[in-house]
Amino acid sequence: MIPIRDHNPSTRTPWVTWSLIVVNIAIYLWMVVTLDTGDDLARLYYDWAMIPVRLTALENPVALLSSLFLHGGLFHLLGNMLFLFIFGDNMEEQFGHAGFAGFYIASGVAANLVQYATEPFSVVPTIGASGAIAGVMGGYLLLFPRARVDIFVLLRVVPVPAWLVLAVWFGLQVLGGLGADPTTGGVAYWAHAGGFAAGLALTVQPWLRRGGPAFWSRTHGLPPHPPAPPLGRSNIPVVRRRR
Repeated sequence: MIPIRDHNPSTRTPWVTWSLIVVNIAIYLWMVVTLDTGDDLARLYYDWAMIPVRLTALENPVALLSSLFLHGGLFHLLGNMLFLFIFGDNMEEQFGHAGFAGFYIASGVAANLVQYATEPFSVVPTIGASGAIAGVMGGYLLLFPRARVDIFVLLRVVPVPAWLVLAVWFGLQVLGGLGADPTTGGVAYWAHAGGFAAGLALTVQPWLRRGGPAFWSRTHGLPPHPPAPPLGRSNIPVVRRRR
């Protein structure tokens, strides 16, 4: 179940979202070009990845932030940037540029702290933007639960409500975390779940300022503007040629 886009076009240019995408891609390309050996990569992770045992020793707290900009492979990067591209612009529109930047960083740091709490003496590095992006998804769920999201499933594009996509995704992270061994590496499920919960919590106050349940009653959980046209269709009228 791969999301392709949402039917929730933003009305402002999402400069922060685009900048985050560019910075993450640039850092990944720099890693590919400049890191020649496994030792180079290990040194980079030691200095900039979130390694729980180092935090326990009160070392390198900057890694709670810097680790959000490191990725372990091309598909790791592309998957994260796809989710950020789909959901980031609408949250940036709601929070404003500076507010969204702070929201993104706070969600990512919270995600790392939750992952840290699951195994504070682990030597396994945690990297990736997915904890911060999970926060974006958690906030999106509160503000736009019924926005339509196109997902690619069984070779078909199917529009489904955002709450279904995001709730299923969050449930999979919790189930994955319950079944994972945090000492052996793999997917940082608890960082995902923690970031999602943090983003949801950070969006409660803006949601309440908009009226809380009354906001839902007023908008019915839908975006405040017309949805994007279905894939393959255009808003440009067809002009037929006269014979």
